[in-house]
Amino acid sequence: MKRAFLFAPLGLVLLAGAAHAQTQGSGFADALNAAGATTSGRIVQLVALLTVLSLAPGLLMMVTSFTRFVIALSFLRSGLGLQSTPANLVLISLALFMTFFVMAPTFDKSWKDGVKPMMDNQLSEEEAFPKIVDPFRQFMLAQTREKDLKLFENLSRGAFEIKDRATVDLRVLIPAFMISELRRGFEMGFLIVLPFLIIDMIVATLTMSMGMMMLPPSLISLPMKVLFFVLIDGWNMLVGSLVRSVN
Repeated sequence: MKRAFLFAPLGLVLLAGAAHAQTQGSGFADALNAAGATTSGRIVQLVALLTVLSLAPGLLMMVTSFTRFVIALSFLRSGLGLQSTPANLVLISLALFMTFFVMAPTFDKSWKDGVKPMMDNQLSEEEAFPKIVDPFRQFMLAQTREKDLKLFENLSRGAFEIKDRATVDLRVLIPAFMISELRRGFEMGFLIVLPFLIIDMIVATLTMSMGMMMLPPSLISLPMKVLFFVLIDGWNMLVGSLVRSVN
């Protein structure tokens, strides 16, 4: 009985604390409800921003000319017969900055027309999204073959019918653009590798005709290919050709 009497004040304190916490919680919930759509909109913006940042490398490859550049540079290294020179970091960095150079007008237009007005609260998210996407859509349409667009339109079985090329759905345009870029990258890679292949064939024929069976042809052709590429100012020619192929 005495124990029950001693613990009674403690129970009252706990009940009072719980009631106070419930009151505070209700006040916090009321504040959130009063904030309404503004708080929800900011949360959606934050989630969207984090999603875009996490997908940024993939988006860069999907909607820009980065794929074409990095494939062509990889073919160059294979044609020269060099396994790790230039290093992957060097090739990817070069392709990345070439992409920024080529895509600068598209990035600037997207920022000026869509991103900046949205950040300044001049446009809502729904109004800004088309203005952000349209410059990239125009760029991809200029680089995408009609045949590739038709392929994904047919594969969709009417779900993404292309009624107007200027407003084609991104779910059709992006994969069509990517396979177009892959095709161009391999075409340019073939043209890059071809002269080095001829040098390899000439060196192999000469070594075989001279009876040097135990001498690897690559031991002689490698410095010749490097010298040939340097003498024709190959980096200047290659980078210029890649940039002009997009413009």
